[in-house]
Amino acid sequence: MLDDKLVGLKKELIDFAAVVESMVEKCLKGLMGNNPGMYELVIATDEPRANAYEIAIDEICTNLLAQYQPRAKNLRLVLMIYRMSNDLERMADHAVNIAESARYLSDRSPVKPLVDLPHMGELTVRMLSDSINAFVNEDAALARSVCARDNEVDDLKRHILSELTTIMKMDPTTVERALQIIRITGNLERIADLSTNICEEVLFLAEGRVIKHHMDEHQ
Repeated sequence: MLDDKLVGLKKELIDFAAVVESMVEKCLKGLMGNNPGMYELVIATDEPRANAYEIAIDEICTNLLAQYQPRAKNLRLVLMIYRMSNDLERMADHAVNIAESARYLSDRSPVKPLVDLPHMGELTVRMLSDSINAFVNEDAALARSVCARDNEVDDLKRHILSELTTIMKMDPTTVERALQIIRITGNLERIADLSTNICEEVLFLAEGRVIKHHMDEHQ
């Protein structure tokens, strides 16, 4: 009975992750293609769905802990899914932030051609997708590759910030628009960080190793 419940719980989490991944993709497509319908859908429809998923998964996890008192790996799995659900809800919030910034930028002239931002967005979405695949398959190698890619996202954010800082100094009228782009990169970085958190949990589930704060270097 517990095994069946855990299978159902994992499916619920995978469905939740698919919603969040779609939210991020819609924001980026809406921004790059100047298609307001995409990111307005994120705000009006997808965010309530994400919130409902988190509430449902929290309830399932609580009930499983109370009814079955799982142990060992099953206990780690339930606790991991509970934390992942919280991470996914935070990612959904970051996607809404991106949508709001895209809304602001939609009817204003661009500060500069968006070159690095689409690449940063693609990397972030792939990290999210791969983190969920690593969880589903308990794929430690894939989880490690996601963690390694976090530095690439950070580098892109720093590069974009440097470029925009120069532009703002040269032309103060660009400040508000540039700050919205910086806000988008900050939210993408946080989604990448949360994807890395999931992969750290996957490594603990698959190998029993803690790599948060580089603790694996001391094991």
